[in-house]
Amino acid sequence: MATTKIALISVYNKDGIENFAKSLVDLGWQIISSGGTAKKLQAANIPVKDVAELVGGQAILGHRVVTLSRELHAGLLARQIPEDQSEMAKLDIPYIDLVCCDFYPLKEAINKPGATLESVIEMTDIGGPTMVRSAAKGGRIVICDPQDRNWVLEKLQTSNSLSADDIETLRAKAETLVAQYCLDSAIFHSQKKYFGIIGQQIKECKYGEDPYLLPASLYSSPNNDSLALDKIKLIEGTDPSFINWTDIDRLLQTMTHIAAGFSYNFGQVPLLALGVKHGNTCGAAYGADPKELIKKMVLGDHLAIFGGFVMFNFELTPELVETLLTTNMPEGQRLLLDGVIAPAISPDAVELLKRKKDKCRVLINPALKNLDQNSLQTELRLRQVRGGFLLQPNFTLILDFKHPELTSTSSISEDQQKDLILAWAIGCTSNSNTTTLVKDGQLLGNGVGQQSRVASCQLAIFRAKASNHDLTNAVAYTDSFFPFTDGPAELAKAGIKVIFSSSGSVKDPEVQKFCQDNNIILLQLPDKICRGFFGH
Repeated sequence: MATTKIALISVYNKDGIENFAKSLVDLGWQIISSGGTAKKLQAANIPVKDVAELVGGQAILGHRVVTLSRELHAGLLARQIPEDQSEMAKLDIPYIDLVCCDFYPLKEAINKPGATLESVIEMTDIGGPTMVRSAAKGGRIVICDPQDRNWVLEKLQTSNSLSADDIETLRAKAETLVAQYCLDSAIFHSQKKYFGIIGQQIKECKYGEDPYLLPASLYSSPNNDSLALDKIKLIEGTDPSFINWTDIDRLLQTMTHIAAGFSYNFGQVPLLALGVKHGNTCGAAYGADPKELIKKMVLGDHLAIFGGFVMFNFELTPELVETLLTTNMPEGQRLLLDGVIAPAISPDAVELLKRKKDKCRVLINPALKNLDQNSLQTELRLRQVRGGFLLQPNFTLILDFKHPELTSTSSISEDQQKDLILAWAIGCTSNSNTTTLVKDGQLLGNGVGQQSRVASCQLAIFRAKASNHDLTNAVAYTDSFFPFTDGPAELAKAGIKVIFSSSGSVKDPEVQKFCQDNNIILLQLPDKICRGFFGH
């Protein structure tokens, strides 16, 4: 067999492909290519052998069949053993050492408005994935992600080869990208009768929810989401744990709902401070003064925030961190937190957040600074169950005070509307049943995870009073309708003056009359529109 190494290049993404090919030629490699890629390389005066010379003919069937040939795949699958080498020599088929190939943009074709069966079929690559799988099986250098071109070149320029581990890494990525490509096609053609998810491990966790749950990892699925967990940068502390990641995810759900509510109803998003413990919000505030916001957030439920995770949509300075760590703390003691996330955190502020054994995770994501009504997560939501999984749309409802089906026993002020947005966003992203109490831009009590609605009201009131909050004239949100008047009765006794709930109970008229008789303003949307169940 020939000693000159051969690279087969056939790419859709042609950015920088000339430099990659020229670098291989400078190393003594021969290039085989076809179609648009060959023309691109030839235009750059890079010597290219056309695939047609290898397979015995030009592309056929409107360029549908180019690389699907016995000769090409033999060049990719032949082994470095005498029997294969002898047979390849008799057939005059060269051994191909490297394949650089990416695929037609099928996902983009599927997501394109007005996509049809025909338009998706035209963008379904067959030759590329087939060639990549042959190269992977044959143990060749296979590059199907343009970001891998440079490091592969550096390895070849340094040692003229790749290690077995490098080959295995590229093989695994190739198989994964092909699997994702085929999965996208299957989901589209079956109209989600078939579904699945493929992810890449980006973080190993020390353990899962409990120490004996090993191993545990965070995986990222393909996304262009600037708020996805894989876009968060750890700048101080140990890697987040499994529970830390779930808390971060819940923080993002809640904060983006708050931002969406403000953006949609008022056209701008205020400064936001949010704290979560075990997946449910225990401190939250909005406003214009970051220092006051932090105080309000910490004082929402000061007992619960201990060891919690906090998130902000503004930069943290040393002064703000000092406020965060000292609010309501005895002299000489500081609030212990498991993690802090913000768009940016100054180096001096990071120093203040450090804990022994790096237990406070300090993370940043600049995208947190620009939240609005388009920041809600829109991907389908998947939950594993025994023997399979459940699938549903994501939580993208935004409370709309101008909704045509919204009823109210009286008008409310703009400040009360803003407080209801905070209460709604917290309540509809907390484990139901939930009732949430807010006053003057501050979360006072969050009664989550109760089996009855009245119990969620009682718990919210209990938590608020335990933190010494005055509930007089506060607003309340609850995530479904009241089946009886007992829930509103508890809220009325506590001093609540505005309630937002859904409607749909046979007891609605009784609930409405109770609220009117007790000078409570009741806002309602039908249960089918705004029910806020979450986290079951």
